[in-house]
Amino acid sequence: MVAAMDPALLEPGRFRGLRRDEYERLAELGAFDHEKVELLRGVVVSVSPQGPPHAWLVARINEVLVLALRGGHTVRPQLPMAAADDSMPEPDLAVVAPAPRGSPHPGPDAVALVVEVSASSLAIDRRVKAEIYAAGGVPEYWVVDVEARVVHRHTEPSGARPGRFHRVEVLGPGQVIAPVGLPGHTFAVADLLGD
Repeated sequence: MVAAMDPALLEPGRFRGLRRDEYERLAELGAFDHEKVELLRGVVVSVSPQGPPHAWLVARINEVLVLALRGGHTVRPQLPMAAADDSMPEPDLAVVAPAPRGSPHPGPDAVALVVEVSASSLAIDRRVKAEIYAAGGVPEYWVVDVEARVVHRHTEPSGARPGRFHRVEVLGPGQVIAPVGLPGHTFAVADLLGD
């Protein structure tokens, strides 16, 4: 049995997290073959299994985005994103500039929009991941709250650590989003939620 150490017990400066290149090498060697994990701020984090409401919303929003964008951008469902030297999240959806086959995982500079559908991970999505995406300069980040049926829209990223979005809005059915990184496109929140 492996016991986890509470990082708070370590002296400051004695804990070194994984770098993204180390994490990728471990993945290549099969270290995470039977696990769903992502790298957040140097820590390998287990990803919760998806319940039906979460899975349905990811599929729904993916369909809405793909149909609206029609080849102008690529919608990447639950694939790695090279967000920072110490972070490789796998957002539920990332809308990126088209890239040739064999390209490395996209970084924040190639991303127009990141979407996380949140059922059990709301705190991580709204704090930790928001900080990572804001520090990288992702222009827009949506956290879709499964229970509350709202979209937390984050814009105006700081582009530096500590990451912070300067504008956060909570939008519900009846409201429309015009993503900053996708000029000319609008999305009704009710349509995203399947209402």
